[in-house]
Amino acid sequence: MQKIIRITTVPSSLRTLLKGQSRFMSDHYDVIGVSGDGDALAEVRQNEGIKTHVVEMTRTITPLKDLKATYQLYKFFKSEKPFIVHTHTPKAGTLGMLAAKLARVPHRLHTIAGLPLLETKGTKRTLLDAVEKFTYSCSTKILPNSFGLEKIIIENKYTTPEKLLVIANGSSNGIDTKHYDTAHVSEETKTELRQELGISKDDIVFIFIGRIVRDKGINELVNAFNRLSKKQLKCKLILVGPRENHLDPLLPETEVLIKENNQILAVGMQKDIRPYVAISDVLTFPSYREGFPNVVLQCSCMYLPCIVSDINGCNEVIEDKVNGLVIPVKNELALENAMQFMIDNPKKRKDMINHTRSRILERYEQEFVWSEILKYYNSLG
Repeated sequence: MQKIIRITTVPSSLRTLLKGQSRFMSDHYDVIGVSGDGDALAEVRQNEGIKTHVVEMTRTITPLKDLKATYQLYKFFKSEKPFIVHTHTPKAGTLGMLAAKLARVPHRLHTIAGLPLLETKGTKRTLLDAVEKFTYSCSTKILPNSFGLEKIIIENKYTTPEKLLVIANGSSNGIDTKHYDTAHVSEETKTELRQELGISKDDIVFIFIGRIVRDKGINELVNAFNRLSKKQLKCKLILVGPRENHLDPLLPETEVLIKENNQILAVGMQKDIRPYVAISDVLTFPSYREGFPNVVLQCSCMYLPCIVSDINGCNEVIEDKVNGLVIPVKNELALENAMQFMIDNPKKRKDMINHTRSRILERYEQEFVWSEILKYYNSLG
């Protein structure tokens, strides 16, 4: 059986971004997962039934550590002799593609699931642009996970159009539509959660799921909702997700509003988001940049209309006024107006619900995406 090595910088990405896919691929290839160490890596071994290997990588620019990790990857590739090395996440991509090229791995694939550098300026942007081009030059194929991302890569001249391929309709892993189904959340669970959070039956509930950071548009979301909540007492905003204050902190005034506005419910990281989605009415996702947003797929799959930024990925899943609303990026007023629209137009919101789950089943079913990736792997033979 030919060998595939899949690499992410941190183990939680290997566990979450590729959930189920490694197990599926292991019926066809000998799959090894590589990332930094942690409990999530043990979960990958157990849940996916694949071998794993530890190489510690950082998410920031650390030349000496990066050099050490590249050498460790190179040695590992030389001993394992994989047919394909497939990397995800920026740092794993750069180090993995370089090490794979040096080790003469025949097929070197890197999935792009977002470009954090798009929010960077000045000399740091120049450096990151150079690193991006270098990563692509070491690969044999670049797999953007949305058509919008493919366009951005071409516009920035990171590589030639021939080197790019979007698999299926986009998305790195598709979505498990059986898992993300409201049928799995009982009325009792919903009632208990509403009581716990102080949500009444009459409340219109907006939800955000993701990292609670600047880049996800949280400053704009909290400000917009804070103004809205002064006019509309029957509404709530649930914020689900971890903080990353060391990497991308919120403004201090945003933190104050989250603390002081009792209609904003910050519930932190949740292992199972489904109960929170099931008690919500609308996803608000005003992110500045995405590759292909899993959260938008998950919430759409659970019958939520979505308010999203007009950015790649988001505007490929959501069609304005059909299954949600698409608003300009970093536009607080447009966000507030979109939330107000969802409150004022229950009939239109209901019409949107009719186009949520059905669209995801049609285009992003997980096994369809996996089969298309497998087809591409097999074509490399």
